[in-house]
Amino acid sequence: MPPAEAALSTAAANVTLTQIRTRVSGWGGGGGVPVRAVRPRRADELVAALELARDGGRACGLIARGMGRSYGDAAQLRDGLVLETTAMKEIELDAERGVVRAGAGATIGELLDRLVPTGWMVPVVPGTQHVSVGGAVASDIHGKNHGVDGTLGSHVEALGLLTAAGDVVEVSPQQDGELFGATLGGMGLTGVILWARIRMKPVSSAWLSVDTDRVGTLDDALAVLSSPGGPYRVAWLDLLGPGIRGAVTRAEHLPAAAVPARHPAPATVPSRATVPTWFPSALLRPETVRVFNALRYARMPRAERGHPEPIGSHMFPLDALDAWPRLYGPRGFVQYQLVVPYGSERVIEAVIEELRRARVPCYLCVLKDMGETNGAPLSFPIAGWTITLDLPCAADGLWAALDRCDESVSAAAGRVYLSKDARMRPAALEAMYPRLGEWRQVRERVDPEGLWRSDLALRTGLIDGSRR
Repeated sequence: MPPAEAALSTAAANVTLTQIRTRVSGWGGGGGVPVRAVRPRRADELVAALELARDGGRACGLIARGMGRSYGDAAQLRDGLVLETTAMKEIELDAERGVVRAGAGATIGELLDRLVPTGWMVPVVPGTQHVSVGGAVASDIHGKNHGVDGTLGSHVEALGLLTAAGDVVEVSPQQDGELFGATLGGMGLTGVILWARIRMKPVSSAWLSVDTDRVGTLDDALAVLSSPGGPYRVAWLDLLGPGIRGAVTRAEHLPAAAVPARHPAPATVPSRATVPTWFPSALLRPETVRVFNALRYARMPRAERGHPEPIGSHMFPLDALDAWPRLYGPRGFVQYQLVVPYGSERVIEAVIEELRRARVPCYLCVLKDMGETNGAPLSFPIAGWTITLDLPCAADGLWAALDRCDESVSAAAGRVYLSKDARMRPAALEAMYPRLGEWRQVRERVDPEGLWRSDLALRTGLIDGSRR
């Protein structure tokens, strides 16, 4: 059934917006929730959207949404207003300074396609090119190079923000630094990010030099990740066998003189196929993934040095397959990402064992090291180890097992990544983010009526839901 559309006029701004009644969900899939959605293009339309969110004097709430790549419910609000920022795509490069001013709706992939040929690269990229700049800032994304380059927020010079009062303000570490810090990793709950001014990284090509080592245990993976090598570091782990095995890659940018003599490497990945809506999810089960993992492990080199790979295929391998979460079926999957401090490696092992005891299969697992936090109150990374696990929602006992994992993580002074969360309880949030009170004070200052809301924020108690 197609979404219902209605042209709504707001007298305060004398602007007409098209409102669409539809359903949205996180990237992890599932049934989604009903929302009202608008797609402003200009500043006056943004202000008009605030009036719609107030719903005639009683705030129904508003959350911004970019590409919808948060795995859980961070970019949705049941029966509320979703402000889609995908039309805000302007990109302006200061080539001398290596600074780009990008609209909130521009994607990481669009930036890479535009900038890499000119000798610049986005300094921090996540595991997908299909993330909007606004979402990347709101999640304070990290990449394989966090130990060297930190989060994206560490490279942001300033932000344009639409406040709950309807003002468009510029914030930076020097100009309302508290609000700037609260917006980095603030899950869109301090205002609508309109644009970001970001320092780029100079690169001489779109090629990487990749070292690969096959590992047979978790300790082996930790040891290789701790050894010298390129800044882009990650381990793929197979958790469906009797032990823990996998491969570690460490990559660095190739200098121009070492670029392979063949066609230019793309900085992004084209789509090669799409998982259809009718895909038989029963094909994705432990037995089939176990065989796939065994073949993948066998094909990995024991030790390979300096293998050239394009930035796109190395950084965004899953982007070659559109709509890949459909592989998990109609109930979707949870991507559980945690980080624990150095010295708490056994917590990672305990989480893996907890899931195995509960007979919850993990179809994809990656491990990497992280550097120091950037100081933003809700930014996820801390110095330590982070592990990401893709778990099918159809698995019996999944929620209870993850609640037990949360207890182990918080006891070790670790935390779970809010941008990927779909089920964490309020008590876990309070235990994992010790600067939560500081962030709430800033939010109360800039949004006293509680206009900015999301299902994530209400479910976890990140904001006070009593004012709905």
